[in-house]
Amino acid sequence: MSEKISIKQAVILAGGIGSRLKPLTDNLPKPMIPFHGRPFLEYLVQLLIENGITEIILLLGYLPEKIIDHFGDGSKWGIKISYSVGSVEEETGTRIRNAAGLLAPHFLLMYCDNYWPLNLQKISDFYNERPVLATGVVYTNRDGFTQNNIMVDGEGFVVKYDKTRQDKSLNGVEIGFFILDRKILEEMPPNNFSFEKEIFPKLIGKRELRGFMTDQRYYSVGKLERLPETEAFLKPKKVICLDRDGVINKKAPEGDYVKSWAEFEFLPGAKEAVRLLTEKGYDIYIITNQAGVARGMMSHNDLEEIHKNMQAELQMTGGKIKKIYACTHGWNEGCACRKPKPGMLFQIAKENHVDLSKIFFIGDDDRDMQAGKAAGSKTILITPQKNLLAVVQNLV
Repeated sequence: MSEKISIKQAVILAGGIGSRLKPLTDNLPKPMIPFHGRPFLEYLVQLLIENGITEIILLLGYLPEKIIDHFGDGSKWGIKISYSVGSVEEETGTRIRNAAGLLAPHFLLMYCDNYWPLNLQKISDFYNERPVLATGVVYTNRDGFTQNNIMVDGEGFVVKYDKTRQDKSLNGVEIGFFILDRKILEEMPPNNFSFEKEIFPKLIGKRELRGFMTDQRYYSVGKLERLPETEAFLKPKKVICLDRDGVINKKAPEGDYVKSWAEFEFLPGAKEAVRLLTEKGYDIYIITNQAGVARGMMSHNDLEEIHKNMQAELQMTGGKIKKIYACTHGWNEGCACRKPKPGMLFQIAKENHVDLSKIFFIGDDDRDMQAGKAAGSKTILITPQKNLLAVVQNLV
């Protein structure tokens, strides 16, 4: 059995001209485009630090001094940063090959133009299950965010890669986060070459490329039209998600539902907790399973009336719920939103440009905890001894 790897080095491809971002890149490298007073690349560096990376190698070409002058040796951020600088004409594969002497036995390779809420431990665990030369993160693209370019089979192996994105059988998007074995250098030709065009087909043919599938949206600075969404995502914000029944209000007896406003009863401290979160600047979302609608025990109008009155009463005491997400499917419908599945959390992330890895989800049972963990969120379980107000007071 092979030894499990632990990734401590990240290598970032950051040498391109960024022609699709002109005129922003006339005098600035693509990863140095600023968002909220910080260059995009700085967000990536912070992301890597949060995931335990201790060394970053930046592969540069276009206007390298702009990046080197800003980041230096990395000591300002408490991390080691070094550089491999080539010509602007070098393609992605060539830049990696030319940095061979700096590469660790296993390392994280990233493109400089995509931000994805990285959970390096999860990807490393996936890699360690079946080590190959390359394991890449693949966005499932269920929302049609972009065009697919890759196909991953049921065992997690990449079986197709189509840079033209024309193949209709593709089931995901490769987003530029890879764990690589340094032995991959043996697959590289001596000429100037593209990592994706030259190496992917070789790896696919040898079953040495796997795909870690994720529903977590990524954000890009690759095109001008992507910048507003990325700016919204990177904007500092405080977000908290709450389950409803058992957190905000008393649950109905087992197998039953709160079917009308007359049956709705706030739990002790719930109003005060929502008010406190609102005062502290949190955006509050509620996610709730309400299969009583599918079972015919109440209507959509009944549910809307409950939520309208609940929000109105919370507002009277200074609290504000930004939006309520309810799964009204039946228990056995196989939807992607019913907890313990994380679909409603991913919907919140998509619609509100929320980084789920930076939020708390507070619930009262195992299904809530499972949903939160599947979405990569921090989870807190309330108990009869520790209600929502007690939890919130500790958070804020």
